Amino acid sequence: MRSISVTMSVTLDGVVQGLGRPGEDTRGGFAHGGWGTRYQDEVMAREMGRGMSRPGDMLFGRRTWQDFTTAWSGRTDGNPFTTHLNAATKYVASTTLDDAGAWENSVLLRGDAVDTVAALKAGPGRDLSVIGSASLVRALHAAGLVDRYTLLIHPLTLGTGARLFGDGPLTEFVLTGCVPTTRGVLIAHYDRRV
Repeated sequence: MRSISVTMSVTLDGVVQGLGRPGEDTRGGFAHGGWGTRYQDEVMAREMGRGMSRPGDMLFGRRTWQDFTTAWSGRTDGNPFTTHLNAATKYVASTTLDDAGAWENSVLLRGDAVDTVAALKAGPGRDLSVIGSASLVRALHAAGLVDRYTLLIHPLTLGTGARLFGDGPLTEFVLTGCVPTTRGVLIAHYDRRV
């Protein structure tokens, strides 16, 4: 059986929407896109590099997969993140995509995300990691399919925007590690309490 790990940037008030750039995700009138970029530093890059160095496959929701496809597919910049993302097997859960041919090594999981991911998790193969894909993560969390989280907790509140867990079920976690960055982000690692 595979495990599922989620890496997600989140504000102190739980917002996960529009981390990377203005206009990234304006659903619901969200106007704070790009809130996370000013907090990047060498500590964060090193810690994220450690996560990328572990062998495994990736899991995306449609929206994040399409965004990553635009940003990363076909890049040849020598960046280790680029190399990892392009080489990894990428599963994309979607009920609306016709195919996943736009990004090499992508596999479309058709149908209900919880059902298709539960079947994928139960089968043989490498562990799965999710970056972003908040809607998918909420559904997988509610179904008890997420085994661990790496949360990059940013020192700001936004007051509006999509929250990570929404109205998810009571779930307990154990803190397995925490690394502070030079810009005040806490990179906290949690395993689901069994």
